[in-house]
Amino acid sequence: MLDTAPAVRRAPGRRTSGRARPRRRPRFGPYLLIAPTVVVIAVLMFWPMVQIGIMSFQKVGNRQLRGEPAETVGTENFEKIFNDPFFWQTLRHTVLFAVVAVSLTLVVGTLVGLLLNKLGKRMSSFVAGGVMVAWATPPVTAAIIFSWLFGTTGGLVNWCLDLLPDFLVGGGWNDYNWFATPLSTYTVLTVCVVWQACPFVAVSVLAGLKSVPGELYEAARVDGSGPWRTFWSLTYPMLKPIFLVLVVMSIIWDFKVFTQLFIMAGMANRDAFNLSLYGYSEAFGSLNPKLGMGSAIALVLTLILLVVTALYVRVMVRQGETR
Repeated sequence: MLDTAPAVRRAPGRRTSGRARPRRRPRFGPYLLIAPTVVVIAVLMFWPMVQIGIMSFQKVGNRQLRGEPAETVGTENFEKIFNDPFFWQTLRHTVLFAVVAVSLTLVVGTLVGLLLNKLGKRMSSFVAGGVMVAWATPPVTAAIIFSWLFGTTGGLVNWCLDLLPDFLVGGGWNDYNWFATPLSTYTVLTVCVVWQACPFVAVSVLAGLKSVPGELYEAARVDGSGPWRTFWSLTYPMLKPIFLVLVVMSIIWDFKVFTQLFIMAGMANRDAFNLSLYGYSEAFGSLNPKLGMGSAIALVLTLILLVVTALYVRVMVRQGETR
């Protein structure tokens, strides 16, 4: 006879035999390991940024530094800097310098990286070691070196230009002052910054080239592809994520250049100020410091960098989604 007893249904997700698995306890070990780093970053970076944000809405001067409470002025500091034509002049200097310096840094660094990839192992190591000396040079040292190279008294660049025929470069280079006008000042500053920054780009590009399979270049060579077409059709698409990161980092570094310009131009040449030097001059450059104004300028510069970084991060995310 057929068994007509109803079948017993099992409850979903419940075991009928064996012991239940114990719940995993949360592991706090990794969080405890990174906790000291987070605390240090919060103390050294986040808290000062919060203080700058607060001071940008206050009037902070000598009296407040002596202990008097700061006066809240709302958006008065921002209204003053936005209505000041000198602010827009420094912003223009900052943007134009960043565009030129970032472009040259990427071009020169990429060319150096391609050269290192073509050299032999020993020669590549030797050249890479020499190139990294520029990257390891502190900004203060680099600024002093280039101030001497382009100086009016014993400057090597002026001496070399003065030796050339006048029909090539003109005359009067022996006593030419490179730091008298904004254009010549930013020319020297661009050379200094590119000299320091291109080694990092070169090493990053070299590391990316080492990860590209050699068979792809062999196939491109068999197909008759030249160096220019190979770079744009093969190398650049493979290294595009690296280039995006390098662009973001270069923009951040070049937007907030301060040390080199401070040493080269000084505080007297206000026509050559960028946003960083303008904020410093307002906060500390006079006997009556305006820390509120300086904080407002620093906050504007920070917001600009955050917007630029967010845009490039969005582009990088979209690039990853389309793959």
